Amino acid sequence: MKFTALQIAGILEGEIVGDPETEVSKLAKIEEGESGSLTFLANPKYTNYIYTTKASITIVNKDFEPEKTITTTLIKVDDAYKSFSKLLEYYNQVKMNKTGIEQPVFVADSASVGKDIYLGAFAYIGENVQLGDGVKIYPGVYIGDNVSIGAGSVVFAGAKIYSETVIGKHCVVNSGCIIGADGFGYAPDENGALQKVPQTGNVILEDHVDIGAGTTIDRATLGSTIIRKGAKLDNQIQIAHNVEIGENTVIAAQTGIAGSTKLGRNCMIGGQVGIVGHITIGDGVKVQAQSGIGRNVKDGEVLQGSPALAYAAYNKSYVHFKNLGDLANRINQLEKKNR
Repeated sequence: MKFTALQIAGILEGEIVGDPETEVSKLAKIEEGESGSLTFLANPKYTNYIYTTKASITIVNKDFEPEKTITTTLIKVDDAYKSFSKLLEYYNQVKMNKTGIEQPVFVADSASVGKDIYLGAFAYIGENVQLGDGVKIYPGVYIGDNVSIGAGSVVFAGAKIYSETVIGKHCVVNSGCIIGADGFGYAPDENGALQKVPQTGNVILEDHVDIGAGTTIDRATLGSTIIRKGAKLDNQIQIAHNVEIGENTVIAAQTGIAGSTKLGRNCMIGGQVGIVGHITIGDGVKVQAQSGIGRNVKDGEVLQGSPALAYAAYNKSYVHFKNLGDLANRINQLEKKNR
């Protein structure tokens, strides 16, 4: 897939300095650019590389003026970083513009399939499934009975979407995801043996939700596990039954959220965070990596730390820990008096 500088400048509304017919067919970092590649310069720390890069085209800010001879064709834009991101998005859309039904696939007679869809080889589409216009189902995907997937959504190779799941418009479910498996619910009988509690709910992903590779989202015991509009989940995250993730909340890899916890909107959750069940986390909360959250959290709180000690010992220690600053000041004052 080749693009000329003239075509790229048209997409980005940029100004060409150099040969408008220069062609590129791949992307590269500026320090690794080679003939036929496109790169960008946004960070001044990398300015020296523009004089040595072999990239055929470089996107730069409008105020950039070379101080030495350059060989790369420039495309000047208002914001090189944003423009390069826009170009990546455009490139991805072109690259992923697959349509048609490969063989072999299984599509149940009761399934409803929209226009311009893509079904990769060995996909399984169950009973009463509804696929909206432009949906792309990559090879080896399992779509269980009564699943609904909205227009423009993409499910990448090997993902498993269990029955009753509802996926909105323009969602992305990456490879290896399991959406709608049973929640982890057991109750002991009179002999102490654990009996499984039936998980009869479902999972709902609202519009513009992205789910990273290998992430698992469990179906609700009753009702729904819900990922609200615009939320973005990284790879290898565990979302338990009846959890609710608020709009535009982002969660980094290896985080685990226990059952029935509710996260507000616009939260930022770092990697390897553990969150207990049956609590509420407010809007705009930020949690640093590897923290453990065991209580309700108010709007806008910023949290760090984990209760790695024994629970009782941690609670006793925390009384003193939160006063360490004051204790240190008092010790310093006492030392000054005794000198």
